[in-house]
Amino acid sequence: MPEGERPAPSVVLGVGGGIAAYKACELLRLFTESGHRVRVVPTEAALRFVGEPTWAALSGAPVATQVWADAHEVPHVRLGRQADLVVVAPATADLLARAAHGLADDLLTNVLLTARCPVVMAPAMHTEMWEHPATQANVATLRQRGVIVLEPDEGRLTGPDTGKGRLPEPAEVFAVCRRVLRRGVDVDDTLRGRRVVVTAGGTREPLDPVRFLGNRSSGKQGYAFARTAVARGAHVTLISANVTLPDPAGVRIVRVGTTEELRVATLEAAAEADVVIMAAAPADFRPAEYAAQKIKKSETGDAPVLTLAVNPDIAAELGERKRPGQVLVAFAAETGEPTDSGGTSAAALANAREKLVRKRADFIVVNDVGPDRVFGQEGTTVTILGADGSTVELTERLKEEVADAVWDLVAARLPRLP
Repeated sequence: MPEGERPAPSVVLGVGGGIAAYKACELLRLFTESGHRVRVVPTEAALRFVGEPTWAALSGAPVATQVWADAHEVPHVRLGRQADLVVVAPATADLLARAAHGLADDLLTNVLLTARCPVVMAPAMHTEMWEHPATQANVATLRQRGVIVLEPDEGRLTGPDTGKGRLPEPAEVFAVCRRVLRRGVDVDDTLRGRRVVVTAGGTREPLDPVRFLGNRSSGKQGYAFARTAVARGAHVTLISANVTLPDPAGVRIVRVGTTEELRVATLEAAAEADVVIMAAAPADFRPAEYAAQKIKKSETGDAPVLTLAVNPDIAAELGERKRPGQVLVAFAAETGEPTDSGGTSAAALANAREKLVRKRADFIVVNDVGPDRVFGQEGTTVTILGADGSTVELTERLKEEVADAVWDLVAARLPRLP
């Protein structure tokens, strides 16, 4: 290895004995193709679904299956100690139970006991098993210890069954792991156990059965907030308005269409939340009247005249209802010319400061937007204004980096959990 070059991150991929074990092959491929060193540790039951040669071929490394194999290397201790990350996918109900109770009856549970690195577990099981009080108690125990236990997806399960318990898509599990690895062993755990609400996307106000008023919001910034919060151990509710992005792993998703639907869902979720991030772009106006039939072109060619009504200000309503200790982050998308250095314009900052006070927010994230700026892009330039008078400028950052910077500020404002 060249001098000064850091070794590739070392990952232990634990595989539980569920039908979703085949999806772990794709997760393994994502790790190896991005340069990670991966050792696969399947349970005996997992090998009934995917054989040892498959794991060895995909990882390019021997597969560790037994405590007694290569005993002189003490694999049940060495693997956990040397790993930068342990991820278990799928994590069955049985495996969650054994991990929660500290059992060490196979190599994988030994690794989980000896690991001193972040641990991510992606459950997969039938809905009844996931919702059983015993499983929920085991998940709560693991999360309290700092393990990141993702929420399973909803969808098709084994056979004809459908419900909550589906393994999140491998790409989204990998996205969480990548964020955890980036933050390292000393990950800021101030969001652990916190209930977070994030809104994302743009609302649509119907004109008639085929047309609507909308905006250019893609939802990428809101989804970045959700992914980074999951990687910090938070319980995340993502309220998604007309977004076509893949569902982030480990979040509860509520889908909405209009501003009123967004308002109702957000107020309900915020009632029990520690943090609310209003990253969605609600439509400021809606048609005063909805046409039950498609609006036709007139024979004279004249355009119809639309009367608009003002939509409620959701962030301001959240500010009025904010509980002591709850943190509210608002957004201000302004149009104007950025500064010579690429930062936010003075006019945009002035408007944002007024909104910060009026909405009673703790922070407001402001940026200059336009057809070729911010919307739909992977990067952005923002200024974060605090109610305490603080100002943080972030120029040309990935949206996940912006999310992490905001979470750092939010975490510092949260009261300590008892």
